[in-house]
Formats: sequence, C-alpha cells, structure tokens
Amino acid sequence: MRAFNFLSTGRPRQPDRRELSAAIGLTLLAAGSLLLPASLAGPALGQAPPRIVAVGGVITEVIYALGLQDRIVGVDSTSLFPPEALRDKASVGYVRALSAEGVLSLKPTQVMLIDGAGPPGAVSLLSESGVGIARIPDETSAEGVASKIEAIGGVVGAVEPAKRLAAQTRARFEELTALRSAIAKPRRVLFVLSLQNGRVMVGGRNSSADAIIRHAGAVNVADGIEGYKTMTDEAIMAGAPDVILMMRNNANHLSTPEELFAMPAFAETPAARQKRLVSMDGLYLLGFGPRTPLAARDLMAAIYPEAAIPPLKTANAP
Repeated sequence: MRAFNFLSTGRPRQPDRRELSAAIGLTLLAAGSLLLPASLAGPALGQAPPRIVAVGGVITEVIYALGLQDRIVGVDSTSLFPPEALRDKASVGYVRALSAEGVLSLKPTQVMLIDGAGPPGAVSLLSESGVGIARIPDETSAEGVASKIEAIGGVVGAVEPAKRLAAQTRARFEELTALRSAIAKPRRVLFVLSLQNGRVMVGGRNSSADAIIRHAGAVNVADGIEGYKTMTDEAIMAGAPDVILMMRNNANHLSTPEELFAMPAFAETPAARQKRLVSMDGLYLLGFGPRTPLAARDLMAAIYPEAAIPPLKTANAP
C-alpha cells in the first residue's frame, strides 16, 4: 500500500486531490469489508472450512438439499437420505446411542443434534468440549417442519436458501390440506413399529407415526396410547384398524400380509379381510423434512386407493 507523506522538514504540505481520493477510497473499502455479512464474505483467509456432524436424518437431508453436503464430516445411522450420506460420510452411530469420543474424533466445528439425540451423558461431554452445539426441534406439524428447515439453514449460514425450501414445503402442505379435505370418511390406521415375542409395539398419540397418519387424512387406532408402547391383542381387535402401516426397512417387518394377518391380534380385523398392509421407507415416512408432504400424499393414496389421489402439483417445483 502506498504511504502518503504529508509532512516535510518545513511547513505541513496539503495533500493534492489524487492523494485525497486514494485515501478516501481505501477508507471506504475497509469499512465495506467490516459491514459485509458473514454469509456472503465466506471463511476468512486461513480459516478452516466448517466441519459439521449431523445427528438426525432430517438434518442431513436438509443440508444436502441446501447443497452444503461438503461441510458434513459425520452423520448418524438414521441419515438414510440421500443414500450417499451414509456411504460417503463417517458414521457416529445411532442417534440415541452416540459416543462423544467418536463424534469428537472427527474434529467437528459444529455438532447439530435433533431433539432426542443422546444419551444425555454423551451430549453433556460434547457441550463441555467447547465444540459448537446446535439443537434442532423435531416438530411434526406443517409449520413446525418448515420452521425446522429454516432453523437448520440458519445454523449452516444458508438463511435465504432455507427460506425458499421452507416456502416450497409450506406450499406442498397446503396442497395436501386440500386433498385431505376431500376425504369423506377417514379410515382407521394402526402403525406397528415392531413385533417381538408376540408383543406389538405401536405408535400412539404425540408420536411421529400419529402425525403422519393425520397428515394423510386418517384416524390413528392407537390414539389412546401415548408415544410408542405395546398394545394388547384385545385392544388391537377392538380398535378395528382398516389398514396396518409399517416401515419397510424395519428389521421386525414381516415379509408378507399373509404372515402378519395370521397373527391372532390382526386376524379378525377389517385390515385382515382385505390384506391391507402398507409399508413405506422409514425416513421418508417419519423423517418430517422437505419430503414429508410427498410421503403423506403417498400414504393417503395407499390408504384410499379407490380415490385416485393425484400427485402434488408442487412435487417437482424448483
């Protein structure tokens, strides 16, 4: 940078016009760099790029949707979409059974945790390590999903792209609402999480399964149960589900409707008479991210096949 010598051995010399213009320009340039938003300025010279560990499939999905997957160094085992996430990134284990040492071994600058991530001891160790921690609410309402997308975008410095993705998600939910309003007689659906030793674990009220069933315009048979709990055979038969819903990638998923409906708990239900078993990808069904309105529409189409539910017009919107 040129130095301006405004002093001499005698009287102070007044700077000429060119010198004044140059000095003013340098001052404005310096001020402008101070005011430049961090999201536009990018990493400072010599600053290492962000290193994010995403704990929660929806967090990973949104970061990929925002085109910032290069910032991710680790994901949890529920990060099933897109498929390359688990293939290309280091795994830190199951979302509720994290190892703080395993996470910290990836030298993250930011750990993003979905609600329910744990165990609490591991989360405490991560907090005490000094690494940045961002907790993301796992909301299941239409507005909650959109706000979740915006929250993730805010953490990774992609506020405006996240707002656009959230607006697209809201538009899809609005279209889903219109489809749901055309359903005259809601059907009764039972979500079965697992079948172990004859015990049937189902999704009750205030569970993600309950939310997706309602988004799809159906009634949750297990509404009398809070969260995910076992349901007796007698309660299942009394609930008279029209449709049984399961996750396709669940290790406890029975391979055929015939196997499921041979079980005493289901044999006498309306679902058994028509062999109405619907199975869907677990993260697609219960992830509650940008794809959730599409998943709810697909579930609606499976529950009401005679209604010929149309695809969402906003499905392929940019």
